[in-house]
Amino acid sequence: MENANLNLELMKAQGHAWNYIFSFIKSMSLKCAMDLGIADIIHTHGKPISLMELAMKLSIPPTRNNDLRRLMRLLVFSGFFDRKRDGINPDHEEELYIPTTMSALLVKENDANISSLVLIMQDQMLLNPWDHLSSWFKQDKELATPFEVAHGRGIWEAASQNQAFNSLFNEVMASDSRFVAKLFVEECGEAFRGLRSLVDVGGGMGTMARAIVEAYPQVKCTVLELPHVVASSEASEKVQLVAGDMFQYVPPADAVLLKCVLHDWSDEDCVKILKRCKEAVPSKKEGGKVIIIDMVVDLDIGFSELVETQLLFDIHMMVQTAGKERNECEWKKIFMDAGFTDYKIITALGLRSAIEVYH
Repeated sequence: MENANLNLELMKAQGHAWNYIFSFIKSMSLKCAMDLGIADIIHTHGKPISLMELAMKLSIPPTRNNDLRRLMRLLVFSGFFDRKRDGINPDHEEELYIPTTMSALLVKENDANISSLVLIMQDQMLLNPWDHLSSWFKQDKELATPFEVAHGRGIWEAASQNQAFNSLFNEVMASDSRFVAKLFVEECGEAFRGLRSLVDVGGGMGTMARAIVEAYPQVKCTVLELPHVVASSEASEKVQLVAGDMFQYVPPADAVLLKCVLHDWSDEDCVKILKRCKEAVPSKKEGGKVIIIDMVVDLDIGFSELVETQLLFDIHMMVQTAGKERNECEWKKIFMDAGFTDYKIITALGLRSAIEVYH
């Protein structure tokens, strides 16, 4: 009996290890589905679609139909699509594919889609550093990140010198901002009460700022970004774009917004950035605040799967940048070190939280 139990545990362990090892197949299969445009076809079809109809619309030859079925089986299991039986012939019922909430994230026409994120995560610029992770661990910080080991420069310098990667990165941030902006405005609208001006630091192409202005016209928004980002962004009557360096200066406003910025940087650099932000905003008594949208790990966010996603993202930040995802104690320390006296965490954005910081 002991041997039987041990064998069962070993088989479970092997299965778990294999699942971990083969996890890359999930993302590569998702990229394949996105490249083929499977979600676009299924969502625009207007009704459940058969495998043969799907293959025909995708211009896939009949000899590949069974392979397409195997791909769809994995994507259905993963929740990106669903399936039903046609109910016509009980002996030979055909599977019909239908969209899901998750597959909507793959539709390129949707404002909030993850297609650019899927592409950039499979880009060699981000894949190559993983080959250097183990050797990086043995180095004494001569090169700050595995990305620098792989490319000889940091990710921000690399982005500024590679137009294709820079454009893709900006689209990732813009798409994410479209997604987060809707949630943030609807779930955290109280944060804008009484504000007349806001500076979106590291605000990319101004997507988040434009969403805020549209929902709260009384708020005058400015986006502070690096010169090469501003150069590739379209001007707007409602949002002012300013080229600059957040380590040197942040334009004054009632509030400063930092969306997915601080997790890119070390604790020391975060303190420097936050000190500039503190100089830019009035005190809490006068209505001033810094609004941070970022992950707070080890926080009960209601979905166990999201905890693993946060941990995976933390390792991603370690490989590509000098930053990390922080728990509440780590956030509190950099707030206090930067001269702030109080903060409030709002858990309303899934993986991420909104943190209001005051002085």
